[in-house]
Amino acid sequence: MNKALVLGGCGAVGSIAVKTLSNFSDFSLITIGDINETEGTKLVYSDTTGKLRFQKVDANSIDSLEQSINTHDIVINCIGPFYKFGPIILKAAINSRKKYIDINDDVDATREVLKLNKTAKEGQITAIIGMGSSPGVTNLLAKFAEQLLDSIIAIDIYHAHGGEPKEGPGVVFHRIHAMTIKIPIYVNGEFKTVSFFSDEGKALEEIIDFGKIGKHRVHVYPHPETITLPNYIKGVKRVTNKGTVLPSEYFYLTTDLVRLGLTKEQPLNVKGTEISPLDFAIAYLIDERDKILRKTDFGKQRGCVKIFVEGMKENKPHKIIFTLTSESQAMGEGTGMPVAFGAIMLQRKLITEYGVLPPEAVVNPIEFLNIMQEYLELDSATGGLSPLKIESIDSGGKIEILRL
Repeated sequence: MNKALVLGGCGAVGSIAVKTLSNFSDFSLITIGDINETEGTKLVYSDTTGKLRFQKVDANSIDSLEQSINTHDIVINCIGPFYKFGPIILKAAINSRKKYIDINDDVDATREVLKLNKTAKEGQITAIIGMGSSPGVTNLLAKFAEQLLDSIIAIDIYHAHGGEPKEGPGVVFHRIHAMTIKIPIYVNGEFKTVSFFSDEGKALEEIIDFGKIGKHRVHVYPHPETITLPNYIKGVKRVTNKGTVLPSEYFYLTTDLVRLGLTKEQPLNVKGTEISPLDFAIAYLIDERDKILRKTDFGKQRGCVKIFVEGMKENKPHKIIFTLTSESQAMGEGTGMPVAFGAIMLQRKLITEYGVLPPEAVVNPIEFLNIMQEYLELDSATGGLSPLKIESIDSGGKIEILRL
């Protein structure tokens, strides 16, 4: 019996990973490991495959984590924020000698877990970090561009999404964290950092055409591609990551709270009660989000990721643009499905290298895209249609649409 454990399986991303895995025959048992027993039970009751079960797991307890991990073959970690839970859960997986994959999108957590690379190698453990949308699919498409160009000079990643049915505290926590830390970028062949609210950070803002979901202003984002891709894409001189959340009214409400200092963790005494401004801000944003979605008549969730790769082909400048767009899906699907595909690749032994590694280091892009297409054919709701568009633009501006 092949058993997968999806930690955070009740969340917006984890629940999609669970649904995706259940469509494949690779796992006979999929455990939803979460603190939310009510939601987990609902997911099990709504399952038609007979593969799901729920197990209450407390990510703050090493004992709880290891007891659950020990009875499974692979750990799929969807619990955020990753700068808090990523290292803890990965250590538990390594201690239990289990395969591991996550959707880690925090740069500080990425740096921390990469320190466990030697330990994982010595224990013959494969641990893939950041296998979501951004990071994840973005890393693999950038790596795939090496097959389309003779050399790569720059990789610029853009993302926009919004309108998901639910947005948990972990997601909001990550977004606030992303606006308060030093943001790494890779320019002119060197690593440097900028601040979200600094003049330099503002100068990096752009208006990006995301096609069917419109044009939106994107801001510098601390996603891990900027610190891992330069190590695995030979010769690249620039890697940036910029994004936003829709609708803009919601995103800028978040930036306003952070700018005003209303997201600090140190509790305040309010009429005899200790209240953390951060806890209040997260609860307030989640509540206001629903109101903003209704007020703006936002409609269906939607999202888009674009990767611009600049390089040389036959001694001339050449560009490759990857676009992944959905008018009916957003962060949950865009992040939950890729981590499930990665878990399936691990189970099928398509990934065998040991260590703590980002996707571009060990995942074959073509094999990943083949599994994505396999899922699209299995899931009747998609009609088997690939959301990926690839444009090849030569030095004269001629555009060719590439097919896999």
